[in-house]
Amino acid sequence: MTFRIIAAAAGAGALALSLTAVAQDAPQHIRGKLTEVSADHVVVKTRTGLMMTIVTPPKLSVSKMKKVDMTAIVPGSFIGTTTVELPDGTGRSLEVHVFPPGVKMGAGHYPWDLKPNSMMTNGDVGKVVNGAKGRTIEVSYPGGSHTVLVPPKAIVVETVPADLAALKRGASVFFIAAKRPDGSLLGLGALVGEKGAPPPM
Repeated sequence: MTFRIIAAAAGAGALALSLTAVAQDAPQHIRGKLTEVSADHVVVKTRTGLMMTIVTPPKLSVSKMKKVDMTAIVPGSFIGTTTVELPDGTGRSLEVHVFPPGVKMGAGHYPWDLKPNSMMTNGDVGKVVNGAKGRTIEVSYPGGSHTVLVPPKAIVVETVPADLAALKRGASVFFIAAKRPDGSLLGLGALVGEKGAPPPM
């Protein structure tokens, strides 16, 4: 599940079909800053200080995360959101990423690894209600729906297509990578934060 949503966010959902051909283990989420960039690989310094080398194939899917206002979340848009679940069964959003028009992938509600016990919800936005505590949205996906409160301090971004040139030294990134049989990491998709901001998911 986790691979499917990040691949979608990076515009690389089709890569899921070839996952078994390149990886022995489940894909990894790698968050950090680029310390080295070359023609065929990058080095990411993670939030815990690890230096991780990731092979970057020529057709690596790359997207930028552009910060937008909460008003970008409207009925009919397709979004993903990382939430902390509340006792009443609803979710409180930590971030929302708005997908480009026509992109609907990774739909569902499943565990995520941004913070302990966080969840990821991807789906179509239905009813939107503005209130004193933020914007309450209904997110529907095949087989269910989830009510999410997006507080004023939640980070809201939209994904825009980019290319390998966006991978520059010092950039904050989120990589989905798969371990190959030889132990190396192959990049399957990358998200790059705008103006140094880390991708929020």
